[in-house]
Amino acid sequence: MSALPLYAARGIVIAGWELDESFIRASGPGGQNVNKVATAVQLRFDIRNSPSLPERVKTNALRLGGSRVSKEGVLILEANRFRTQERNRVDARERLVELIDRASEPPPPPRRKTKPTRGSIERRLAAKSGRAIIKKARGKVTDE
Repeated sequence: MSALPLYAARGIVIAGWELDESFIRASGPGGQNVNKVATAVQLRFDIRNSPSLPERVKTNALRLGGSRVSKEGVLILEANRFRTQERNRVDARERLVELIDRASEPPPPPRRKTKPTRGSIERRLAAKSGRAIIKKARGKVTDE
C-alpha cells in the first residue's frame, strides 16, 4: 500500500489507501538480478468502489481500462519497464494518473448539423455530369 495520494487533472485526488501495490519478479533485462529481486510493480485500483471518482469518470475509466480491468472493476497495472522498484512504482502511478485524466475529460460538444453550400452542390453536380460524359464515351464504336 502506498501512503501518498495521487493528484490527477480536474481536482481529482486519489487517496493512498485506495491503491494496492505489490512487487513481482520481472522479465526482461537485468541478468541474474531478475531472478533474485522483485522489481516489477503490480498496482491495483478499485475503480468501481472508489469514493474519489465521480460516476462519469468511473464509467469512462472502466471503458478505457479495457482488458486491464477485472470483472469486479479493479484496474490492474503492471510496470516492469525499468530495473528498479522505485522507477517502476513511479511509472505505474503515472500511467494510472494518465488514465484518470483521459477518463475525466469533458465530453465533446454536440455536433451541429450544417447544409452544403450552393456552390458545393453545383460543383458536385458538374463533376457528376462530367464523369457521366466520360463513361458514355466508353461505349462501343459504330461505323456511322
